[in-house]
Amino acid sequence: MAVSPPVCDFGWKAPAFTLPGTDGRDWSLDAVRGPKGTLVMFICNHCPYVQSVIDRIVRDARDLKTLGIGVAAISANDAAEYPADSFDNMAREAAKHAFPFPYLYDESQSVAKAYGATCTPDFFGFDADLGLRYRGRLDASGRQPAAPDVKRELYEAMRQVAETGHGPADQVPSMGCSIKWKAA
Repeated sequence: MAVSPPVCDFGWKAPAFTLPGTDGRDWSLDAVRGPKGTLVMFICNHCPYVQSVIDRIVRDARDLKTLGIGVAAISANDAAEYPADSFDNMAREAAKHAFPFPYLYDESQSVAKAYGATCTPDFFGFDADLGLRYRGRLDASGRQPAAPDVKRELYEAMRQVAETGHGPADQVPSMGCSIKWKAA
């Protein structure tokens, strides 16, 4: 079932975290933080929404890094119920797509809960002081192939954050599969 996150809570501060990455290293928010902003995205391996846009996510992450935006992806899905989202499969996914960002595993799901993440993909774009400035979608194409002229909404919003410290006033929420929470 497709879900959408709430609208951007401008200025909300990014919760700190330290999580294991598929590269064998532990990553903290400070370690991924960029001098002009930080993008934290919640993704997973099996979600058809993520799979349909993963090449565009990788492209935008590469381009954002050149603007001084730090980028990290986090998977928080229950891997016991969704084995495709296991840590080993995350490592394969990161290698397959040559992720230019750390891919982190939130096994306890505490980071996803602290962020209020609701779906995959769910994008959190922060300014240099880690205040939330963007909680929108990648682009208008959703799960469909992107038209050659589709506006790169995430990239443009984060470019604006890098240049001005502010995100766009009007944002369209992302849409994707719900995060697969562990049974209580």
